[in-house]
Amino acid sequence: QVDLVESGGGLVQPGGSLRLSCVASGRILRIDDMGWYRQAPGKERDLVATTTRNGITNYADSVKGRFTISRDIAENTVSLQMDSLKPEDTAVYYCHANILAIGPTDEYIAFKSWGQGTQVTVSS
Repeated sequence: QVDLVESGGGLVQPGGSLRLSCVASGRILRIDDMGWYRQAPGKERDLVATTTRNGITNYADSVKGRFTISRDIAENTVSLQMDSLKPEDTAVYYCHANILAIGPTDEYIAFKSWGQGTQVTVSS
């Protein structure tokens, strides 16, 4: 059993900031890419930002220069600092990780894991 738990969402005015955090727990051997996706009402889930174990980052064009992703490999955490927020950033934000873990019979299993999502609302 591996869990991704997000925190830090909420309501913020346009131009404000929020910081999202995500921690992975369980019988984890290694986490490769970690990142954040978001889904607005009536829309598909889209990539926001990802980071590799080597620190290579990738951002959606819409958030470049405003959002910063960071990661603590030892603690299995990933964070997303969101500045200069806009109403169009309103969405449910999901943490994502590509995980290698130990299964229930001690086998190695690789899978993609998602958090439960955290709501970010940007409104005046």
